[in-house]
Amino acid sequence: MREIVLDTETTGFEPEQGDRLVEIGGVELFNHVPTGESYHVYINPEREVPEEAFKVHGLNYEFLRDKPVFKQVAQQFLDFVGDAKLVIHNAAFDMKFLNAELGWLNLPQLPWEQAIDTLAIARKKFPGSPASLDALCRRFGIDNSARTLHGALLDSEILAEVYLELIGGRQPGLVLSAGRRGGDVAQEDETWRPRPRQTPLPSRITEDERAAHQAFVDKMGDSALWKTL
Repeated sequence: MREIVLDTETTGFEPEQGDRLVEIGGVELFNHVPTGESYHVYINPEREVPEEAFKVHGLNYEFLRDKPVFKQVAQQFLDFVGDAKLVIHNAAFDMKFLNAELGWLNLPQLPWEQAIDTLAIARKKFPGSPASLDALCRRFGIDNSARTLHGALLDSEILAEVYLELIGGRQPGLVLSAGRRGGDVAQEDETWRPRPRQTPLPSRITEDERAAHQAFVDKMGDSALWKTL
């Protein structure tokens, strides 16, 4: 199962009022394990960046003016995402901006069903507790000391760790299924298997030890349990 942990930065809160994307970052998970593949791009919003937004992510128009506009990166973004589930903190916000930008270009929009909202998961799992990304990092002991400003790629990397904790820990295959968790949104691939090693590990048994064991089994006769295995 392929998932993309995704984050965006913008010039404001409402695309319908002229706000635009300025950054997209995402990291790939396969069966809840980071693959090392990522996507990151800064985007020229074709407008000034308000001071309030600059204070959040530190990206001003002077820095962004020579970056590609969304039209130039849209198809590359769609190709990277594909049909993977999108793991997003406060998914409604990011999906609103992504689909607005895609819609303005008459490109396919991302269906809401493709998104997994970690904010909703956290609020359901810890009702009444703070559910911001920073608060969840404190809860799970995840180091977010590098997060002095919001940044799409860094935030998606941190969110990947938070997400794996939210769905039951970082070990794939140990997450309870959705049915057993009462409809929780945890994702599980029941066909997960560890990948075989390219070079098998050498045996820890010496030839002398192997011969001694065989001689011991032979003395036990034909009915010995060892001979049925």
